[in-house]
Amino acid sequence: MAPKVSPLAPAAFPDLPVIGGVRFASAAAGVRYRGRDDVMLAVLDPGTVMAGVFTRSATRSAAVLDCQDKIGGDGDQGAAIVVNSGNANTFTGRLGREAVEGVTTAVAGALALPQARVFTSSTGVIGEPMPWERITAQLGHLMAGLDAGGIAGAARAIMTTDTFPKGATATVTVAGREVRIAGIAKGSGMIAPDMATMLVYIFTDARITRAALQALVTEAAGRTFNCITVDSDTSTSDTVLVAATGASGADVTGDAGFAAALEGVMRDLALQVVRDGEGATKLIEVQVEGAGDDADARRVALSIANSPLVKTAVAGEDANWGRVVMAVGKSGARADRDLLAIRFGDIWLARDGQRVADYSEDAASAYMKGQELVIGVDLGLGTGRAVVWTCDLTHGYIDINADYRS
Repeated sequence: MAPKVSPLAPAAFPDLPVIGGVRFASAAAGVRYRGRDDVMLAVLDPGTVMAGVFTRSATRSAAVLDCQDKIGGDGDQGAAIVVNSGNANTFTGRLGREAVEGVTTAVAGALALPQARVFTSSTGVIGEPMPWERITAQLGHLMAGLDAGGIAGAARAIMTTDTFPKGATATVTVAGREVRIAGIAKGSGMIAPDMATMLVYIFTDARITRAALQALVTEAAGRTFNCITVDSDTSTSDTVLVAATGASGADVTGDAGFAAALEGVMRDLALQVVRDGEGATKLIEVQVEGAGDDADARRVALSIANSPLVKTAVAGEDANWGRVVMAVGKSGARADRDLLAIRFGDIWLARDGQRVADYSEDAASAYMKGQELVIGVDLGLGTGRAVVWTCDLTHGYIDINADYRS
């Protein structure tokens, strides 16, 4: 049975533009799921440059390790990305490495590419050997189905517990030429990124050096994918790959408009992951200011965003700001109780370490009934600030994860 679509989902999958220099295909390989596509292939033209960020988990998958080894290669040849859902190919030892070798070798041979230019990702159950031959058996079907307009099908093929496919786009003009960006993502649970989040693939027809693209992706990931959390658990498979084909002919190296547009697409995808948090009914933006430095602000923001007590209070529409006080105190950041101020949206609940004189429980409770909420904290210590996004914690999260392998 298909999962109920998150109440925070966008109205529809966006109309993503065709990106010159890339074609997509998807297929039903039966890696784990039946009756749906579970493999996607993206084929990129010669001249494409690749950049990426990856999980720093000590138990990261064979696919992540392989991508990390390859990401610095040159773009004179074409490239390919092959992704499967249903099996993470993680904690599978020698068999995991053989699966990556088998898939990338077969794709390289089918496309006449160097194996070093084939990138693969896997997402799903951890610890189960990967039936990788089911993927390679679909290569003929995938090759025949390659289509410049096939990105929406690719977005659906990489879903696991996601309740909706995720896509985002932006267009920017550089030196009189239109540059397009389109991205897809999957992610719903096991979201507390460390360098990247879940699986994200972004394509642009911009021309840019690999070093410049890598710098943009790394920096933007810190303000987008590394600022979201659903459940405080960092995946073994987190991968963000960005491919620039150069098909537009517009050189965006050093262009601020392109950098902003790329970051905007990354933020859009990151927030869609939070909106699809397992069992989520509310999107929460945690804004922290007045910290001693930005690092302390981030510690406080993540402490609030990851607190089960804060998240369950939000789920119950309970304006229990005392749980925010608790989360600030346990964060490890420098804090002074008597300088602390807390608000929900524009409603100040506490200042100078105590409840405000005109506090209204009715007003605070009414605010908590919204689907998109802001929890604001001012530490009163300095200029450090941070923003983190999360969702509430409901019984739906338990239902999904208690039965994940069933």
